[in-house]
Amino acid sequence: MFSGYIFDVEGTLVDSVPCNLRSFQEALGQAGLSVPFATLQLYSGLDGDQTLQIIAPDMSETQRAQIVVAHAWIYETKYLHSVKAFQGVRQVFEMLTLCGGRIALSAECKGMKHGQPDPRLIGHALRKLNLTGSDAVMIGDTPYDAEAATEAGTTAAGVLSGGFSAESLRGAGCFAIADEVSGLLTAFENVKPARASA
Repeated sequence: MFSGYIFDVEGTLVDSVPCNLRSFQEALGQAGLSVPFATLQLYSGLDGDQTLQIIAPDMSETQRAQIVVAHAWIYETKYLHSVKAFQGVRQVFEMLTLCGGRIALSAECKGMKHGQPDPRLIGHALRKLNLTGSDAVMIGDTPYDAEAATEAGTTAAGVLSGGFSAESLRGAGCFAIADEVSGLLTAFENVKPARASA
């Protein structure tokens, strides 16, 4: 097992991905863009501005900022009340801490000028935990989380609750994959990681 466990939040600990994508789709619709849900799912896990740069490369920075603001407003007013934690999150945290593990959450927050996923956020979590990358694992629900973990020097693990396939998570570097957070401990026991170098 590891000394530190860094968890992504949306799609990993809380069932928010469908609501987040629907609200983003609605914000795009208000701006006159019709984007299929399946297309937005491909970029789930990137922040809104990154996604817009991919799906609408000719859009101005001002337009992107307006859509990001509209997306946040729609999500908070229409969908946030229905977002719940996945089953078993508390129990997993309790088991990890009983075994001496330290837990951190990696989420975009006000005051940090880089969005999710970003290896700098993982580095920040490592400093808070007072651990090196080789002592920790980053758990996320997207290939982008796994890639950020690798860049930050940590081991990556994945959950399927964000809508990505096991193949895509494994291809991005996840050593262990579970359906949801509640299955992580079993996944960790069944697969030995190739530890990331510090």
